[in-house]
Amino acid sequence: MIKVIQHGSMSVADDFRGFRANYLVPASTVGSISSRYKLITKRLNADFWNTTSETSHSLYVGSYGRDTAARGVSDLDIAFTLPNAVYHKYNAYQTNGQSALLQAVRASIATTYPTSYVGGDGQVVAINFTDGIRFEFLPVFLNSASTFTFADSNGGGTWRVCNPRAEMLAFAERNTATNGNLKALGRMARIWKSHCSVNISGMLIDTLAYQFIGSWANRDKSFMYHDYMVRDFMYYLWQQDRNKLFWLAPGSGSHVYKAGSFQTAAKTAYDNAIAGINADVSKQNWAYTQAWRAIFGTNFPSR
Repeated sequence: MIKVIQHGSMSVADDFRGFRANYLVPASTVGSISSRYKLITKRLNADFWNTTSETSHSLYVGSYGRDTAARGVSDLDIAFTLPNAVYHKYNAYQTNGQSALLQAVRASIATTYPTSYVGGDGQVVAINFTDGIRFEFLPVFLNSASTFTFADSNGGGTWRVCNPRAEMLAFAERNTATNGNLKALGRMARIWKSHCSVNISGMLIDTLAYQFIGSWANRDKSFMYHDYMVRDFMYYLWQQDRNKLFWLAPGSGSHVYKAGSFQTAAKTAYDNAIAGINADVSKQNWAYTQAWRAIFGTNFPSR
């Protein structure tokens, strides 16, 4: 059972509001991401669509598309829609047209960024920038059901289907229904993942946050309850079946596989959240700061 503790002072809200200012992706990073996104999109549009648009046919997906990315974001996922004629061209290849498609997209991007390469999973064209941010472009074809077909060059090549739009819509709707708390939780959990080196993917964080917050008693509250939200979510993570291999992504039902064990780290964070809440009630400011910083690092404000 989750320990019930009397809620503390208004300063909890101030602290978590200040924490939010620290965990959001900085404006300078947003600007850098946007300029690169537009430059690459313009190049791909010129080569595949005969247009010079900086935004058409490109879509942020992943954490940036779901708006759960946090300070320190390192991976940007972008789906770029190609003309259906391109699919028919590479589908007609005798062997691994998927690999040839990825190489064609890579060749286009390489005219702008020569260091691009086909990523290790054989599904994306990736670019590593010197500031530590990695762009991963997923070439896709739009299906009648608004899903995407994409190339997987592994094992001789195959076509797969994904539905990131349905995932983003599900997240946006639940975030609205929970007073913005779903996205806040996803961002805070990413700071925890980074600070504590937790072996959990961003997609699994968001999937479990989505499931948790749908029935969380205080899902409509604001910053004053963010300490409770972190505590209860960490308890939820701790209680996940260690033998479970995958969960179903909201909206799409795609399998979201675990990267490793995260339950022990969640139990530690849960214990620290309890300590932080207790310290607030007893007005022990140093202990309060230490407890929350054990979870989030120095992004969490000090008292």
